[in-house]
This record gives sequence, C-alpha cells and structure tokens, in this order.
Amino acid sequence: MSSQSSSPITALPTDKELVLRVVPMPADTNGNGDIFGGWVMAQVDMAGSILPARLTRGRIATVAVNEFVFKQPVRVGDLLSLFASVTRVGNTSLTIKVEVYAERLSAQGQYLKVTEASLTYVAIDDHGRPRPIPKP
Repeated sequence: MSSQSSSPITALPTDKELVLRVVPMPADTNGNGDIFGGWVMAQVDMAGSILPARLTRGRIATVAVNEFVFKQPVRVGDLLSLFASVTRVGNTSLTIKVEVYAERLSAQGQYLKVTEASLTYVAIDDHGRPRPIPKP
C-alpha cells in the first residue's frame, strides 16, 4: 500500500451514498499487520455493486476495475465507511466511484481517505449475457 500523506478530516462526504460500513479483523491482516489489499478490494467491489444492482433492477457482474488507489494502510479495528456514486451510465454498463474512509480507534471522529476506486459493472440476464439497463 502507498504511504501517500493524507490529512484527517472531520466530516464524511455528503454528496455520495454510504453503502457499506465494516470493521477489519486480525484474520484479515498481512505479514506487516496491515489489512490485506485484496480484502479491501473485495469490500470495495461489494460496496460498488449496491448502486448498479438498484439501477439495473437485476443481476450485474463486475467487468473492470478501472482504477484502484491505496492511499493509506487500513488497520485492524478501523471503522471503514464506503461511499459510492455513479459516474457513468451506458446502455448495458455503469461506472461507479467508491471512496473508503477510515475512522481510527485512536482518533474517533476523524477520518482518513484510505482507498478510492473506479469499477465498471454490466447488467446481465439469467444466461450471463449483457442486457439493457432499464430507463428510469
């Protein structure tokens, strides 16, 4: 994970939807004692799928991870808040931005953006083939 500096903030985003909150546990750590990047990626994929599932009213599949940036390590006991927003809607696919903020046990009420990602999901039918996204 990158060690890019990031200043704590005191408020979480209000222009994105909170889609998941989770606390990583000791079983999720790597050899350095930080949370595995793959565990974080799985949480981001779950969080990122919430809005597309609603908008497509059916099955979806992750088809691309367009960008994934680890800004700060995630630690055991951090309260992670995952926020999502739709950045693009096509005929059969959607692109979602997910931002992950950590509230450290030692700094309650302060948040660090630890990860951000852009993922693309495609609406699929019962046979796994792309299908049109219903219009609102």
